[in-house]
Amino acid sequence: MPIPPTTVAADHLATLASGRWFATLPADLAGALAAMAHLRALQAGEALFLRGDAPCGLYAVVRGAIDISGVGGRQPEARAALLTRLEPPAWFGEIAVFDRAPRTHDAHAAEPGTLLLQVPQAPLLAWLDAHPGHWHALALLLTDKLRTAFVALEELALLPAPERLARRLVLMAEGYGQWAGEGRSRRSIALSQEQLALMLALSRQTTNQILRDLQARGLLRMHRGGIEILDLAGLRAACS
Repeated sequence: MPIPPTTVAADHLATLASGRWFATLPADLAGALAAMAHLRALQAGEALFLRGDAPCGLYAVVRGAIDISGVGGRQPEARAALLTRLEPPAWFGEIAVFDRAPRTHDAHAAEPGTLLLQVPQAPLLAWLDAHPGHWHALALLLTDKLRTAFVALEELALLPAPERLARRLVLMAEGYGQWAGEGRSRRSIALSQEQLALMLALSRQTTNQILRDLQARGLLRMHRGGIEILDLAGLRAACS
């Protein structure tokens, strides 16, 4: 639901600036995005948009998390896939800004009180048309996602399940490399075993077995609905 205009995007500039992409934007583009943005609040499980929906602009997660997912195959054999979980200060939705085509996947709030900044499509396109030099900065957001997607495809094709799982946990702990500065990481990952299995195209049983092995090695600790990273360097070594 929209937030009353008394709450302004400027309240979340520190969160946005903690992200590598926004922190390196030209000042006029960063200011324009903040000025055009309004806040959206979602409850856990609430849809932000669904596959086939019309483009609605660019988003930044400033609190909570958004799951990007899809469903493939025919009923009743259709399978769900959790592609990624986006947490602050991730930006997303740029594909539809470029091609102005319908949304390719579903986006749902993963946590209660998820808060987003939305830069609506029409004013964003109008501003970019008036300042065409800044399309390059937006393209960098798109190409960064493309690099990450190619790496994920390579890992899916080449890495055994244990290494693939460890690699994904390291990436999530390090914010997929999206934070500004060096050496930042998170200790707690709010992701269930079932969600992690969906993300990696593994069975829940296989995911549980791998996590139990990593826990026995002192690299992580499993909690209900989450995973605590105990030894990030050791987990990184387990990826190879």
